[in-house]
Amino acid sequence: MAKRGFGQTGAQDGEERKKITKESFQRGLRIFSYVVPYRFKFIVGLVFLVFSSLTVMAFPYLVGKLFDSAAGNNDSAFTDINFIALTLFGVILLQGFFSFLRVYFFAQVSENAVADIRRDLYSKFMQLPISFFEKRRVGEITSRITTDVAQVQDAMSITLAELFRQMTTLIVGIIIIMWTSMKLSLFMLATFPVLIVLAMVFGRRIKTLSKRTQDELAQTNVIVEETLQAINTVKAFTNEMFEVARYRNTLNKAVKTAIKTANYRGAFISFVIIGLFGGIILVIWYGATLVANGDIAEGDLVSFVLYTAFIGASVGGLGELYGKVQSALGATERILEILQEQEEPTDKGITALSQVPRVQGNISYRNVAFSYPTRPDLPVLKDLSFDARAGEKVAVVGPSGAGKSTIVQLLMRFYDVEAGSITVDGKDLRDMDLTTLRGNIGIVPQEVLLFGGTIRENIAYGRPEATEAEIIDAARKANAYNFIESFPEGMETLVGERGIKLSGGQRQRVAIARAILKNPAILILDEATSSLDSESEHLVQQAMDELMKGRTTIVIAHRLATIRKVDKILVIDGGEIVEEGSHDVLSANESGIYANLLRLQFELH
Repeated sequence: MAKRGFGQTGAQDGEERKKITKESFQRGLRIFSYVVPYRFKFIVGLVFLVFSSLTVMAFPYLVGKLFDSAAGNNDSAFTDINFIALTLFGVILLQGFFSFLRVYFFAQVSENAVADIRRDLYSKFMQLPISFFEKRRVGEITSRITTDVAQVQDAMSITLAELFRQMTTLIVGIIIIMWTSMKLSLFMLATFPVLIVLAMVFGRRIKTLSKRTQDELAQTNVIVEETLQAINTVKAFTNEMFEVARYRNTLNKAVKTAIKTANYRGAFISFVIIGLFGGIILVIWYGATLVANGDIAEGDLVSFVLYTAFIGASVGGLGELYGKVQSALGATERILEILQEQEEPTDKGITALSQVPRVQGNISYRNVAFSYPTRPDLPVLKDLSFDARAGEKVAVVGPSGAGKSTIVQLLMRFYDVEAGSITVDGKDLRDMDLTTLRGNIGIVPQEVLLFGGTIRENIAYGRPEATEAEIIDAARKANAYNFIESFPEGMETLVGERGIKLSGGQRQRVAIARAILKNPAILILDEATSSLDSESEHLVQQAMDELMKGRTTIVIAHRLATIRKVDKILVIDGGEIVEEGSHDVLSANESGIYANLLRLQFELH
């Protein structure tokens, strides 16, 4: 399924790249608004690009005069062979100097502009809603900030400059050869339409195959990413060879397409060589007859042939450059689509947790109904209502899939309710700034995800501006300080990717320390002890008891023994509250769901 899903995405991207219209071209050009802050350097680079192109165009003219001088035709200003040769060296030096400055200024513009694009894209990713990430795979999202941005960078730094240079060469070259000899020019240009049509046919086919190769290689990258992230599962099911075969099959498809593309490229190169040099041979033959008839000088014929070679090379290069420009425009469209996505309503002016206004923590759900955007036909919550007063501890229990986690996801406003309302201190979440809302909520999840840095960095993630003393105090309250100090590096211990170097109980206590440091008004404990052994669970439970003091707490629990002391228990089934009350009241109702869950857990233990 994963492979099919990604293949569909790649195919869609390919379709978008093929259907570049006038409107999409204009939209794609909007990416160059990032060049505006560096427009002075861009203009200077453009000037040096013009100078570089024009100095190149002087080369065939001077070579022709060199031949005229050698043949004794002294009817021009250039009569001294040595002077003409020195002038040629001077032109080449100037061309090299202008080319360096062109590359220097364009590199400054493209590197800075692309860095701005990357910053804006990453900033946008951080501010997009959860629903955006549910509809896209991580590989697809990261390709926007890597592959697509790299294509835009190539366009800014190389492709556009090369396109401009080739167009300049083509236009100036045609003007010069027509000025030199109209007869020879018309003869030469008569061969061009055939070459251009065939070049476009080859170019389009090569471009299509190149895109297919990219899509198939992207599928191989997804397999690598998925299997490395879930390497424990792969090994647990002894599916190493299955994954190797899956990767090999996908890679073989990519290789076959790449070889097919290479064959077309080879045929295209052969066609260009034969067509270009065949055309030059015809031009030389016809030019020789004109020289014999006295219609053109020998030096002018040499200049004409060189200009013809320059023009032919430009025409040959334009097909590939057109494909690159088209790919870059497709990439800019996909980047702009991300940049135009609707952000969550956060307060960008708040840069520290201490600036977030404090709430009391009174929570109210009123007639809440909800279905996930990816499954709109499957209601998860139906007409759900309950209250949690400030400082109250409310537990949510029920069978798997009943909607327990959805309740807290709606409170965090990862999603908006379809019907009804959720309020905090009497204010609807949809009217609250998300920075204020989430800044007042702390969460300790069932599966703790730590970042790959140090323990200190992971605890400080709860409040990055916290002092060292506050970080250590939070670690003590979370029963984490003792195990942290047992490590040789202490707080500087690297936890590894996703916290893999720590045990489950240690990761949970780091997560609790992070929540304690944040000091939220509202606390969410999402089955935080369900996967721990008895000793770890005892230490974590002690830490959570400390964490829950004075905070509105919503506990999602499978182990019912951990919620005996809460103020209220909500039993959820089928997206509705079917039972509500204290542990003693609910356990006394022998026919109730809660009492049945208690009996099942007692029998299991």
